[in-house]
Amino acid sequence: MKQVAAAVIIDARGMVTGWSEGARRLTGHVAEDIVGRPAAGLLAEDLPPAAMTELTGVVALCHRDGHRVELAVSACPVLGEDGASRGFVVTALPDPPVPQPQATAQGLHSLERAIRQASVPMSAFDLNQRYTWLNEAVCDLMGATEQALLGQFYGDTNVVPDDRISEGLLLHLREVARTGTAVRYEIFGKDATDGRAYAWSFDMWPVRDDLGAVTSVGIAGFDSSDQHWSRRRLALLNEAAAAIGTTLDVVRTAEELVELVVPRFADFVSVDLLDWVLGADEPQATPAEEVVLHRVAHGSVTEGTPEAVVPLGAKDTYLPFTAPVRAMAEGRALMGRVGERAFDEWVAERNAREPVGRPYRKGVHSMVTVPLRARGTILGVAVFLRITRPDPYTEDDVALAEELGSRAAVCVDNARRFARERTTALALQHSLLPRGLPGQAAVEVAHRYLPCGSVAGIGGDWFDVIPLSGSRVALCVGDVVGHGIQSSATMGRLRTAVRTLADVDLPPDELLTHLDDLVTHLADEEDGADIAELGATCLYAVYDPVSRLLTLASAGHPPPALVPPGGVAELIEVSAGPPLGVGGLPFEATERKLPEGSLLALYTDGLIEDRDRDIDHATSELCRALNLPGASLDAVCDAVLKAVLPEQPGDDVALLLARTHALGVGQVATWDVPPDPAHVAVARQAATDQLAAWGLDEEAFVIELVVSELVTNAIRYGEPPIQLRLIRDRALIVEVSDGSSTSPHLRRAHAYDEGGRGLLLVAQLTQRWGSRQTGTGKTIWAEQPLPSE
Repeated sequence: MKQVAAAVIIDARGMVTGWSEGARRLTGHVAEDIVGRPAAGLLAEDLPPAAMTELTGVVALCHRDGHRVELAVSACPVLGEDGASRGFVVTALPDPPVPQPQATAQGLHSLERAIRQASVPMSAFDLNQRYTWLNEAVCDLMGATEQALLGQFYGDTNVVPDDRISEGLLLHLREVARTGTAVRYEIFGKDATDGRAYAWSFDMWPVRDDLGAVTSVGIAGFDSSDQHWSRRRLALLNEAAAAIGTTLDVVRTAEELVELVVPRFADFVSVDLLDWVLGADEPQATPAEEVVLHRVAHGSVTEGTPEAVVPLGAKDTYLPFTAPVRAMAEGRALMGRVGERAFDEWVAERNAREPVGRPYRKGVHSMVTVPLRARGTILGVAVFLRITRPDPYTEDDVALAEELGSRAAVCVDNARRFARERTTALALQHSLLPRGLPGQAAVEVAHRYLPCGSVAGIGGDWFDVIPLSGSRVALCVGDVVGHGIQSSATMGRLRTAVRTLADVDLPPDELLTHLDDLVTHLADEEDGADIAELGATCLYAVYDPVSRLLTLASAGHPPPALVPPGGVAELIEVSAGPPLGVGGLPFEATERKLPEGSLLALYTDGLIEDRDRDIDHATSELCRALNLPGASLDAVCDAVLKAVLPEQPGDDVALLLARTHALGVGQVATWDVPPDPAHVAVARQAATDQLAAWGLDEEAFVIELVVSELVTNAIRYGEPPIQLRLIRDRALIVEVSDGSSTSPHLRRAHAYDEGGRGLLLVAQLTQRWGSRQTGTGKTIWAEQPLPSE
């Protein structure tokens, strides 16, 4: 291990007047705490009287942290002009040398020779900053002999160059002479001959006489270039932890690496990635021979990066002998320097391929090629070059480049994984959302879905339009808690459940109750997953174009907005039930009769809620945008998104607009049927006459049979009141209602059964049939398509 030498100056009174960096490193005490104090205060034990007359020996000191430090010390008297002792210069080493006899003249001569030949430059100046003593290291550093420097003023341009570094040293020498206080001065610069950067640390201390007066200034210089650049490398690495990977974007991450290292570590940097990294493909094995890389980022100290051979966004093929392919194949960083065959061939190939940038590559002398590897997978390669900076890369630089590359590679891989998961979740969500809404006449609809671009990923927003019996339509929007593939999958399950429950024709409040139970069961199936992680909000509404009645219920979802014809947009007051999965609280339905041509806006909370936006202001902007007169629904959708959303939404947004229609009196016919079998024929004839009035004589045969069967069943098995209704919409609909809540079911009649074939006949003659519960009983319905006009 390299030994640390220390130098201490003690005046005739036993006071410490000078304290070197080596002394601080050996004892832990800094100069500010020691200079001006008695030297005896540093001793761990009292010295024997005989030791006070010796000039060499072993001394036990107290380290700053309390432990004992034994040092081999040698003292050299400092004599004044009259030959009297003014103090001592004491040097020390941590490992005691072999015990020597009492100091002799030969010992003193050896000590002086050791100081003169020390590798640490040491010198002394009088109070006018003239050299009074210097060792050989100073002569070598200054490039002059001792005779030429003694007595010379330090600020003389014949001695030192006229620059800020020399000026700073001179100012500090004067300060120590004036104040009698030790100082440390650090300088950084470039060598005038080869341009390499250096760093020096100078300790300056006052030298005092027996009376304590400052008579001269001692100075010792330490070349701290290695330590300085080590600190700079560490600082760069620490900065990389914060500067690289600020976004989950592959290209931006590569650009952040380039911005960090130019010009602090390299004059030119390029980052090339394998093609699959930029897509959503699975990781692929790196080819053993030719490798195709995609240039995603580069930069240099020269504006425009003229050194680059490969343009940004372009692909390039690298042969097996090139440094990038070798580095990726070997999985380690490679260093190249001018004069090496591989490096010179690489430079020549670059110049021949792109001669325009050749002048900017002149002087390139050092290169480090680092494979970008994360989680055991090679993603690409980064190349660092030094051109104008004279100092070549060292092994320490290679280690730093590997650390920087490793940090960048992990961030690139994170961005790649995020992009892949986002693409998968988006594809899953698009596959689950309705692609083309089914045809129906109750409402005209338009919709928008915007996935968020935040790091949280795709959410679980959804919407749907579901045709129901009796020309009614269900409108639904929902939002699953969380983001990512799990949320998209949960959204798909809930949307499917809503469609299934809607097919049963449940009222909105009952449908949400069943959906709430489903979310609770899903949480139980997820091995005790928190319901909050699987929860969702939902708004379910049913619109009847015959009665123009809107019935809706909410499970923790924002209320819809309504714009009546010629009116102003407002929010519909809805009894806000709890979010799905909370349980224990009922859902309540709200009814509202709508004028024909009313505009409904259903949306998810991402449209109006954000941590940086006021929800009331966003809601006002929504209502204002909905008031756009005479515009198509698609235009209104775009206007709403433009007016309400920020440039970068923080959550998914689903927006569903519906303009209501109403079925006129001429499209609906209703008859009350007494509970008497004799009135079956009357009902059948009434239906036939209505079909004739509608010009649907060709449908009369099938409709007569359906009316006969449904009315007969209602009279035989149902309860009054009984009602027959025909609806002419896109299909011809027959509805028979009665006061019984017992639902019919289709069964197969045996050969000798007298009944049981009615519903089977209805199912075979019509396109669809079913039943739904009402507030007063049930309704059996059947649909028959109308011939296209």
